[in-house]
Amino acid sequence: MSDTDANHPLELHAPRFGIKRPQARVDKQGTLSDRERVDAALASFVHDFSRTTAAYLEACVHCGQCAEACHFYVATRDPKYTPIWKVEPFKRAYSRQAGPFAWLFRTFNLKPDVTIGELEDWQELIYDSCTLCGRCTMICPMGIDIAGLVGLARHGMFQAGLVPHELWAVAERARREGSPLGATPAVLKERIEWLADENDVEIPLDQPVAEILVTLSSIEIMKYPRSIVATAKILKHMGASWTLSTHGYEATNFGMLSGNTQWQRESSMKLINSAIACGARTLILPECGHAYGALRWEGANLYGKSLPFRVLHVSEFLAENVKNGRIRLTQLGKPVTFHDPCQISRRGGATQAPRDVLTALGVELREMPPTGDMNWCCGGGGGVVTIHRADSLRYMAFEIKMRQIDVTGADTAVTSCANCRQTFDDGRAHFSWDKTVGSLLEMVAENLAAGGK
Repeated sequence: MSDTDANHPLELHAPRFGIKRPQARVDKQGTLSDRERVDAALASFVHDFSRTTAAYLEACVHCGQCAEACHFYVATRDPKYTPIWKVEPFKRAYSRQAGPFAWLFRTFNLKPDVTIGELEDWQELIYDSCTLCGRCTMICPMGIDIAGLVGLARHGMFQAGLVPHELWAVAERARREGSPLGATPAVLKERIEWLADENDVEIPLDQPVAEILVTLSSIEIMKYPRSIVATAKILKHMGASWTLSTHGYEATNFGMLSGNTQWQRESSMKLINSAIACGARTLILPECGHAYGALRWEGANLYGKSLPFRVLHVSEFLAENVKNGRIRLTQLGKPVTFHDPCQISRRGGATQAPRDVLTALGVELREMPPTGDMNWCCGGGGGVVTIHRADSLRYMAFEIKMRQIDVTGADTAVTSCANCRQTFDDGRAHFSWDKTVGSLLEMVAENLAAGGK
């Protein structure tokens, strides 16, 4: 398993023109003129143009298939939510600044310059109505990574100070405090002491040497702390050498979600440096989708070389150790359905791992229609769940997910992403839905066979 892959669809950052990305100017966004904001966005767009992005932007045949793959379009039937349309400002900048006929576009003004008004209008499309789930990418007959292009477009929007304020606030808090939800190192330490005492389990912290570094998401620390206990129980069952680190524990990367590559790198480097410091051979990412993409597929590129340790999502870690016999489980024998987190399954490739774990648990797996890599998104990823004005649109998309789960008739639904769980809990409360979606990790911890190491 390689820890660096410059050709992975998530990695589209190689600059074509050697233009240095402008420094983040969010702190000055109140003083920037409209022209300066547009220029900042365009400079970032141009920085991200590469052979790969050029091929994508030239390849679209306007077939419209990506629309039917998008939960926001399917829920509303509004053509503005067609995925490829969400990168129109990015594409227009390419046509005028870098495309093979850029001189022609500029001379005859075939596609006018992007305006601040258009960028403000596109903020909703790039942030509110895109979870970066990649379903559009999967369906595109030309192989265009539309989700990846939207991610690049967010870089320019950040430079222009056009990140939705809730998303910017949590991203800035993560940079300032180390956590988007206020789970600072001091809070983490207090939570761990409480959880260890309450559940009579050892949760090692800041061990100087460990084979495994465990990372967390703020949602787990603050809302689903049972997942931390579950991790500790499983690793004790295995007799593993592991630790958490106060210097690098927050795996959720809001720098990536907001479009600030500097903040994204800083977040990733905390994890990388912490793993190196304790000599970890494996870094386990939590039940968090975008955390997986940020470190597993982009971490080595930000680090500048291959990572000196393995990076595994916790579902991959569980599957690996179920197969080698280090995790032994009791049999459940009940109907269960599984929600595939987009960044782990469709975008990350770890689709089979949770199914191997469920097989080991002896459940009757009832797959959703469709399932696996084409499973529908929960609607809250990509930072969408943080944006209040997007709630009504998100709830419309969530109805697709409710129908998917209901039709299986399964008594129990689980997933391996805390952000998905949060979106499910919110949707359940909004619709008075009678289903609760639990954690695969917690299910494993609750069904460990006696006699572990």
